[in-house]
Amino acid sequence: MKLHLLGINGPFPESRGATSGYLLETGNSLFCFDLGSGVLGLLTSLTAPESLSALFVSHWHYDHTADIPVLMYRLAACQKTLPVYGPADPSSPVFGLVSSSPCFSFTEVSAGQTLTLDDAKIRINAARHPVPAVGYCVTCGGKTFGYTGDTNTLPSLSADYVGCDLLLADGLFPAAAWSEDKPHLSAELAARLAADVNAGGLIITHLNPFWPVRTLLQEARAVFPRVRLAEAGAVIDL
Repeated sequence: MKLHLLGINGPFPESRGATSGYLLETGNSLFCFDLGSGVLGLLTSLTAPESLSALFVSHWHYDHTADIPVLMYRLAACQKTLPVYGPADPSSPVFGLVSSSPCFSFTEVSAGQTLTLDDAKIRINAARHPVPAVGYCVTCGGKTFGYTGDTNTLPSLSADYVGCDLLLADGLFPAAAWSEDKPHLSAELAARLAADVNAGGLIITHLNPFWPVRTLLQEARAVFPRVRLAEAGAVIDL
């Protein structure tokens, strides 16, 4: 498998940046995870968006879905229908669009489910966020990629991501700014998760442009040495 980091920021982008969006190549499939602001153009530089095998949505906040309405215009122009998987959230206008537009074929998912698409198995994991949210693990060719989406601490996280060869985790906060009632993990807690599940490597993402990334990396490396911060445009082979 090969992971392309497209949008790495949240909840808003840095200059010339983009919010959450990631492209995963498996043996026969192209999966996109989230499609935040600015991601569609970056995705289009790598592949025709209508050629995606599926779009997986972790949750429907705009920094993860803002480019989906724009994608709809391209799909309509190409007369294509894109499969979309994610949790149901009737409070979200973007969810309402996806679940009703003929440009999308929506399938609701929830924690504990496992899907088989082409040569990949996708497990749906629980997440703790202010809106319905999930994470994903994709297994293909003997390798497993895990994406937490946006989440804070949750008892099931370690069991859900055990054995990931690569873990892409929400680690927005430095330790001093994190608390149990926040909507995201800290970089340190993301690193603890990676250590607990014996991940092959950790990438911390959902980077807030207002927080010092050097602090995030130092706090994470003190717990788990095989860690890097997400960099837009990076490509990682699993």
